[in-house]
Amino acid sequence: MKWKTYGRVIVSACIVVCSLALLQRLLTPKYTDGIIEGALIAEYYGEEKDHDVIFIGDCEVYENFSPVVLWEKYGINSYIRGSAQQLIWQSYYLLEDTLRYETPKVVVFNVLSMQYEEPQREAYNRMTLEGMKWSVSKVKSIYASMTSRENFEDYLFPILRYHSRWSELKKSDLENMFQVPKVSHNGYYMRVDVKAAETIPDPKPLADYMFGENAYDYLDRMRELCEEKGVQLILIKAPSLYPHWYDQWETQMEEYAEKYGLLYFNFLECTEDIGLDFQKDTYDGGLHLNLSGAEKLSSYFGKILVTETAVTDRRGEAALEKVWEEKLSAYEQEKQQQYIQYGIK
Repeated sequence: MKWKTYGRVIVSACIVVCSLALLQRLLTPKYTDGIIEGALIAEYYGEEKDHDVIFIGDCEVYENFSPVVLWEKYGINSYIRGSAQQLIWQSYYLLEDTLRYETPKVVVFNVLSMQYEEPQREAYNRMTLEGMKWSVSKVKSIYASMTSRENFEDYLFPILRYHSRWSELKKSDLENMFQVPKVSHNGYYMRVDVKAAETIPDPKPLADYMFGENAYDYLDRMRELCEEKGVQLILIKAPSLYPHWYDQWETQMEEYAEKYGLLYFNFLECTEDIGLDFQKDTYDGGLHLNLSGAEKLSSYFGKILVTETAVTDRRGEAALEKVWEEKLSAYEQEKQQQYIQYGIK
């Protein structure tokens, strides 16, 4: 009798656990429509891990660089591990996570997040952290990122956070419970529409222009980890007109790069050479580039990568060519769909 009782308890427990797991899958946001940026981090794990260049950072990487152009023009196999308002400690732990799977020749980090010294907003934390696979790096990133109102348990069991999301459920939540469709192209978020940069807010004066100790600590960790793994670290500032990039911030990054022998490129200073036209090459008034602008910037940066780093042209590798053939087709297909959506000829 005891064994039958134990068996019933075990079966009942399994049913409860499986039910909760299915419920959690249903209630956790899928980011397949509306704010799709929350799906970017998770997409990396389904890729072949053989990238020469990894971009890490916030929207200034995943909206401003096109890995497709880097492949088509230079044979560079790259991926963007970007997410909305990705904080520098999140970038560091994503780098740790990435190096568990592969060792690229180059890591490119966008320095805008140096301005943040403390955790910011839960919504942005979720879009970065929930997509990471569980590892020591993810655990550390969660603890480094949580605001005062967040709990680790809510990340460990997302159903605790999303249990009341019933009223927000859409058909796509059910359709994509087990297989979420791709929303990016090697981490690049495509937008083809145009909204010209017209009125840029005047920069607000800051009480202190110095980047904080915490930001520098994680930048040091990133640099040291790249050195340990034999990876070249490149620092960049994307050519976004807003938020404002202060001269004092620029000086600090120039000095840091010079001190440690790193390449640093502020693309705001070479928009003419890139060929950017902020009347045509942005979709939101200068905050981010659209497809046209991203392809111009990628073409420009590709030249730098092939001349300043150990990255080589890998076109001609049969297996990689086949992978990119499918990626190019998907890229072109979405491009045409968006042209129709926004009425662009």
